Amino acid sequence: MAKTHETNLTEGRIFRTLLLYALPLVATNLLQILFNTMDVAVLGAFVEDSDRAVAAVGATTALINLIVGLFVGLSVGANVLVARCMGGKELDRSRRIVGTAILSSVILGVALLLIGVFGARTFLEWTKCDPDVIDMSEKYLKIYFLGMPIMMLYNFCASVLRAVGDTKRPFIYLSIAGVANVGLNIFSVTVLGLDVEGVAIATVVSQGISTVLAVIALLKSDGFSKLEIKRLRIDWREFWEIVKIGVPAGLQGCMFSLANVVIQSSVNAFGKTVMAANTIGMQYQGFMYNAISAVSVAALSFVSQNLGARKMDRVKRCTWIAIGLALLVWLAIGGPILILARPLCGIMSDSPEVIRLACKRLYIIGISYTFGVVMDVFGSVIRGLGKSTTSMLICLSGSCLFRLLWVKTVCVRFPTIEAIWWVYLVSWVLTAGIYLVVYFPILKRTEAWLFADGKEENTEAKETASNGDDRKNEEGMA
Repeated sequence: MAKTHETNLTEGRIFRTLLLYALPLVATNLLQILFNTMDVAVLGAFVEDSDRAVAAVGATTALINLIVGLFVGLSVGANVLVARCMGGKELDRSRRIVGTAILSSVILGVALLLIGVFGARTFLEWTKCDPDVIDMSEKYLKIYFLGMPIMMLYNFCASVLRAVGDTKRPFIYLSIAGVANVGLNIFSVTVLGLDVEGVAIATVVSQGISTVLAVIALLKSDGFSKLEIKRLRIDWREFWEIVKIGVPAGLQGCMFSLANVVIQSSVNAFGKTVMAANTIGMQYQGFMYNAISAVSVAALSFVSQNLGARKMDRVKRCTWIAIGLALLVWLAIGGPILILARPLCGIMSDSPEVIRLACKRLYIIGISYTFGVVMDVFGSVIRGLGKSTTSMLICLSGSCLFRLLWVKTVCVRFPTIEAIWWVYLVSWVLTAGIYLVVYFPILKRTEAWLFADGKEENTEAKETASNGDDRKNEEGMA
């Protein structure tokens, strides 16, 4: 029998299953953010006007997330549906969804390419990008969006692999691409004499490597994640199911990024030094966020598979276990970053003022992630339960709209960069509180639907028995 890379998340001890699933995903997300961080690090180390180059790349970050967010959100829809199919043993439907999702990703990638290339300058002007860096930012942004079909394809392929419990291979693919990215970054800047366009090209090429490997994995699969050439077409029924779940997730990411674009615009008004410090802080913040986000994504796939298998007891326990696991990950990743903030920021700049401000940003926002953990996990669990629109509306009100109001009120009254950074803590506390209030009613309605359908299983007893068997086996092994 051929080796399978798929993992059944509906069986076994929840903490162990979730941990083994999430750890490669944490590592993968850290490598993903390393792409942009290495861009900044190489620019800071080897480019003559390093602060200007770093600020130019940083000015594009929120804008890229805004434009890409809606389309990448659709991959969440594919993830949820494929995971449910695996939990419910619907092999044929799963392969229809995979074919629809992969073809859609390429089409969406081409659309993003056109939007990004032709609108780059206009978008940067909207964000009040500093005139001193706007030309460099435009070069970086255009090259980045030329590779968008490749990046979108990878995001959808990785989402399908995660849906069936396969997080190890995406990690391997990103590891290979990460090594290539570092080498190409250094080569393009030190040998070819390029600056922001060199690191942008390196990012696109390295993403292409991981994309090719991910596509091959789907083609060679023989399970729920298999990509069949004959199914590489848009099945409109499945497409709209993907849209129903994915568009709210995409809109949430899009609006989240829009709020961050507004914040970035406010940061830009403080000048090049603050922009460079903010960029450096964002790079290390990205490591913390992506590590936490990985656990949230793990919870999404876990909940989706178990909902498909109608094991609500595992869904309930997963929520709290995922929050605990995410907090542990935050301590493991965020703790060292905060302790070593000054030397880490010093890698990317030799300006004492830039380093001081970058550290201050890290301290404020890093500590705020204790609440960001709760917000992220609840949002993913609620989306996995099929309430993607509810999750979106809560995030929009608690984080996005609140941040816009904060910038227009508090930051006007207290025009300091610290006032801008404190918005993250306040908005995460508010959003986490709203999620907590709505979580229990949603859980009750989902259980009522399962009982009404007549298919709810007494999984708690089975799980207890299974755990008892596991303990006996472990004692026997001991």
